[in-house]
Amino acid sequence: RHAGVRTMLPLLLLLLPAAHGIDQLRYRPVLTTEPPLEGVRTASTFVVDQPRCVFKDYGNAVIWLVVALDQAASTFNNTERPGTPETAFQGFPDPVRAYMTLNATLGSYPCPKPDGEIAVLRVGSETSCTQDVKRPTCNGPLPVPGPYR
Repeated sequence: RHAGVRTMLPLLLLLLPAAHGIDQLRYRPVLTTEPPLEGVRTASTFVVDQPRCVFKDYGNAVIWLVVALDQAASTFNNTERPGTPETAFQGFPDPVRAYMTLNATLGSYPCPKPDGEIAVLRVGSETSCTQDVKRPTCNGPLPVPGPYR
C-alpha cells in the first residue's frame, strides 16, 4: 500500500453537458466494493463504480467526469468546457483546481449492467498523456494526495 492511500477520498463531481447547457447532478460516485478488487485506492489512482442508470433521462448527452481538489469543488466553474486550458489535466492541481476526463456517452453506461461485466472507472490510470498538452482530457495519475471531489 502507498502512504497516500488514507488521505485520498473518492469524491467526484459528475457533470452532464445537455442540450440546454451543463447540468450538475446530485449523483456522487462511490469506491468500488463489488467485485472485490486489488488497488481500489493507490497513491495516484482510485476505482469507482460506473454510473449505470444515472443518465437514462438525458438522451444523447455527452458525459464528463470532473475531478477536483476537495477545497476547489464548490468553486468549479461549470461553464468551462472540456479540453480548455481551464480544465486541462496538465495544469492540475495548480493553476487548474479541477479537470475534466473520461468522456463518454449514454451507450457507455447501459442500464442495467450486462451480467458478468465488471463496471468500474479507474481514475488516474493513463500515464502516456500526462505531459501531452494535445490531450487535455487525459485520465492521468493524480499528482497530489486528496481528498478529491
